[in-house]
Amino acid sequence: MKICYLANAQSIHTKRWISYFAQRGHNVHLISAEKGNGNNLGVRLHYVSWPNVRFGVLPFELFRALFTLMKIRRLFRKINPDILHAHYISGFLVFFGSLAGFRPLVVSAWGSDVLIVAKRSRLRRFIVKYVLKKADLITCDAEHMREAIRSLGATPKKISIVHFGVDTRKFSPKRRSEKLRKKLGIRDSPTVISLRNLDPIYDVESLINSVPLVLKSVPEAKFVIAYIRGSQEKKLKDLAMSLGVSDSVIFMGFIPNDELPQYLVSIDVYVSTSLSDAGLAASTAEAMACGLPVIITDFGDNRKWVEDGVNGFVVPVKDPVSLAEKIVYLLKNEDIRRKFGEINRKIIEERNDYYKEMEKMESIYKELIERHKK
Repeated sequence: MKICYLANAQSIHTKRWISYFAQRGHNVHLISAEKGNGNNLGVRLHYVSWPNVRFGVLPFELFRALFTLMKIRRLFRKINPDILHAHYISGFLVFFGSLAGFRPLVVSAWGSDVLIVAKRSRLRRFIVKYVLKKADLITCDAEHMREAIRSLGATPKKISIVHFGVDTRKFSPKRRSEKLRKKLGIRDSPTVISLRNLDPIYDVESLINSVPLVLKSVPEAKFVIAYIRGSQEKKLKDLAMSLGVSDSVIFMGFIPNDELPQYLVSIDVYVSTSLSDAGLAASTAEAMACGLPVIITDFGDNRKWVEDGVNGFVVPVKDPVSLAEKIVYLLKNEDIRRKFGEINRKIIEERNDYYKEMEKMESIYKELIERHKK
């Protein structure tokens, strides 16, 4: 198959998705508004800048928009793909791709595009509804996402759930690295890890606020905070200092994805305090695949993945007290941690395996292409 994607070349989710099909021997092209390295992905990358659409400066901005649309159309004619797959529905690039009229068109919602961005303005809502209308198939990774997409006017029969999936060969239970634990300064300390960005939507503030409560019962506990970016980085570091727990909180910053499995298997408990996600967060799924017990917040489809007290805990959002209670329980009960982790590994293998989900997507592509030929 010749597959063309419209997506962010810098996103790890894009890279994982398209690399599977490139490695399977398909002819893969990626059109992106963000620059990347297609050679590293085994795909042909086409960079397209999009206009900063501001309707107060209509003539110039509309000219740029039309120029971008024509460029995308020329690319479609040049590539002549069998199928077009656009990721992140509320983006202007995806909108222009939909305007170009190529079919069959698959679009994938990532979460914030339909749960948050679509509500920000009439323009964004119009874009999302237009793209959904034009799509031959819409994928998402959670039931509450499916409902949100339906509420935006999508035909229910066009919506399929396809998970991004976890590479269970890469993320798997292994012996912890004592060398890494020594490097982090957690050699003899029960340790908690968070992998969410330091933005308000992920509410890492609640985790920091739980630290003093945990330390009352487990004074040797450590907390590793890893993140790619964060508008609240200074605020959260200042909060840890004001609470007197800076020595117990390690702000790691970015952990390269190739190194992440080693970190996860060397930690005791994973925590996500997010206020919103699409389906099961990728970092949560990766922690589960590595055999960690997890504590996550109660929203969306989280309870479909974590049964409270069976393979982890589900706590109320913005509740540091409940969070601290569950962290303490897990840090003090190694056997329970091991039991929860074993169950989590099986859940990911059965329900969220990257290879199985991409095989499902490959079958969907073939079916759509055959249907379009008729």
